Amino acid sequence: MNDVTSPAVLAVVGAGPRATGLLERIAANTGELWPPERELHIHLIDPHPPGPGRIWRQEQSPLLRMNSMAEDVTMFTDESSVIEGPVRPGPSLAEWAARFAGRGPGTPPAQEAPVTAPADPEVLGELRALAPTDFPTRRVQSAYLDWVFRAALAALPPSVTVTWHRTTATSVTGPADGPQRVHLAGRATPLTADLVVLAQGHLGTAVPAAEHRALAAFARRHSRFYLPPAFSADADLSGPRPGEHVVLRGFGLAFVDLTVLLTEGRGGSYRTEPDGTLTYLPSGREPVLHVGSRRGVPYHSKTGYRLQGPRPPLPRHFGPEAIGALLAGDRPLDLRRDVWPLMAKEIGFGHYHELFHAHPERTTRSWSAFEAAYDRLDWYSPGMADLVAASVPDPADRLDLDALDRPLTGVTFPAPDAFQEHLREHIAQDVARREDPEHSADLGAFLALLSVYGQLPALVASGRLTARSVAEGIDGWWHGFFSFLASGPPGFRLRQLLALSRAGIVRFLGADLRIGTDEARGTFTATSPTVPGHTVHATALIEAYLPRHALDRTEDPLLRRLHRAGELAEEVVADPDHTHRSGLLSVSPADAHVVDPLLGGPHPRRIALGAPTNSRAVAAFARPRTNAPGFRQNDAVARALLRALGEDARQDCLPTAGSSSL
Repeated sequence: MNDVTSPAVLAVVGAGPRATGLLERIAANTGELWPPERELHIHLIDPHPPGPGRIWRQEQSPLLRMNSMAEDVTMFTDESSVIEGPVRPGPSLAEWAARFAGRGPGTPPAQEAPVTAPADPEVLGELRALAPTDFPTRRVQSAYLDWVFRAALAALPPSVTVTWHRTTATSVTGPADGPQRVHLAGRATPLTADLVVLAQGHLGTAVPAAEHRALAAFARRHSRFYLPPAFSADADLSGPRPGEHVVLRGFGLAFVDLTVLLTEGRGGSYRTEPDGTLTYLPSGREPVLHVGSRRGVPYHSKTGYRLQGPRPPLPRHFGPEAIGALLAGDRPLDLRRDVWPLMAKEIGFGHYHELFHAHPERTTRSWSAFEAAYDRLDWYSPGMADLVAASVPDPADRLDLDALDRPLTGVTFPAPDAFQEHLREHIAQDVARREDPEHSADLGAFLALLSVYGQLPALVASGRLTARSVAEGIDGWWHGFFSFLASGPPGFRLRQLLALSRAGIVRFLGADLRIGTDEARGTFTATSPTVPGHTVHATALIEAYLPRHALDRTEDPLLRRLHRAGELAEEVVADPDHTHRSGLLSVSPADAHVVDPLLGGPHPRRIALGAPTNSRAVAAFARPRTNAPGFRQNDAVARALLRALGEDARQDCLPTAGSSSL
């Protein structure tokens, strides 16, 4: 038995929002679970600043923005959080920013870090002017995350110290029943810890996928520009020349960021006309951007309003009880056949709850009568269609998820210009609807969509979904559909896109985009059945989407070495009909411990959190009052860590030279 008075040591690889959230929960739970006389040393290992980490670091273009309103971003638990540890409310990004304009609480809680002004005057100016419904720059989010990190430090008892090592963890070694040694780049002596948490966040790939390697080789042969999937803030976009024709494959948030950097980032600007429309004023340095994707349309605009009625009581039709009923059977579950109808009914419930409560004049019966009938009917039943048609006269007020999913299915155009006009009208209508509170039912559906997203990990972890359902359903169609509806850009970005289209800087390609190469011309080719017979030849190609997780090709040296050594496993979902390799790190659903194939199960001293793991839908920060899955996981893991460390302290875990005490 170890000396219970010796210091305990925890090493956390990664110091971004995920690690910050874990640290906040450790601070919240020490009063109950950590003896004040016992020392705990926490080592954070990350070359990027603690709090923001790599993705949200301050050193990125001020043109890049969040796709969430300031009031919809928090790092703190609240009254909705179903957790075992104490709820410690804290300010949302909007509430924190208000303090710089004298609009926030007069006296922050004692455990909070002092509210000191950011050193960057542009960031400070934005904070002072920031409204709750504004979409902040990423640099403002960086300042908020930096403060949350310092607030977590301030909440720790004196016996708990935190040391930041501004370097990269290259490997972790050690027996399952003994100390873990975390090796650091540029350091001869490793850190020794009782437990290790891997919280590296979103990761790129060191080796591109086969398709990307082939396209890169084509580009090299013909002296063309090719950019494989990359994080927008890190991408080198100096290659495309002014006026050069560039194809962008992808129409989501990465496309938006890349377009901003290739237009405004090259000196262009916008002028607001008397009718409110935007005109793009080119600098002359922009390339011509041709964009297409599977759907062929941009992600839906984020709503620019709040609920007009009461918040829908969620979950309603797709919560623990519904999932329990699904799991009570003995046959494999198919996502589209068995699960999606319940998911769709939940999303519909959020939509109609808001419509009936906020806009009753557009319905023909009371909410109670509609709700009673709605609860009894299956989503795809004729009775449900009849109920909605009789209760909601205007088709524009009804929720048609299939039509939302693929708006260009079966639609073709004789010439590219005709399609440009069509898609501009589609985008304009989408922005207008998402900025008009008369259509606040869309926000009700959005909140239900978030609820559904948070419930799915338990179902996936059960192992009852077919392998094809996980591969093509969860990681394929559902992830794309959720992002398409819920993770779109602010409305002003789509108005800018319309201006770029009218200026001829952006050209729309269509749905089911196909990329090829023409060796004779040395060009990339792009075609779409939306405009049959039309081919675009371009001398540059940009993959406008984020890198997909792939353990065998990850840029992270620690994960790469563990994977090669067989000490961690890629998630593999298999059944007689299909095998799905997700590229995600397998962790135990109950406690997030790394599954070690050499041990035949979870590693007792290694835990992994966040994006690279198969704990899907566990985001690092969240909307307030949504019982966020990430906060629930952080609390459970923090409590388990404190209990385990309290039982098993090591005497040889001391800070090494070259670290920075915080």
